[in-house]
Amino acid sequence: MRLTPETPEVRVPRLIGLMAVDARERAEARGVLLAAPDRPDFPLTVVDYVVRQYPPPGSEIPRGAVVTVWFDLGDAEGGAGVREPRLPLPPSGGLRRELDEPGDPFEALRSVRP
Repeated sequence: MRLTPETPEVRVPRLIGLMAVDARERAEARGVLLAAPDRPDFPLTVVDYVVRQYPPPGSEIPRGAVVTVWFDLGDAEGGAGVREPRLPLPPSGGLRRELDEPGDPFEALRSVRP
């Protein structure tokens, strides 16, 4: 365990984007504790990625204070979710609606020849 110099306050490290195991190591190195309300098995969590934390990175907190991390965005916070079908549906036709039918590509050449 790597300890920072003994100061009454420490800066919260940036944990967002780290795997759980790396987040625990970085927090321990900075002298703060981690809690994960969405993971009751947090001490065993290894490869899930941190998507949110509180307090935010760079905040000063007392040494030994708890930083809360979340691994799941949940239903209301911008997860990928279900994107199809979109309503109303776009009009049918696509490019055929916008462009003329191509027809015979050699028609212009045939009209020029005697």
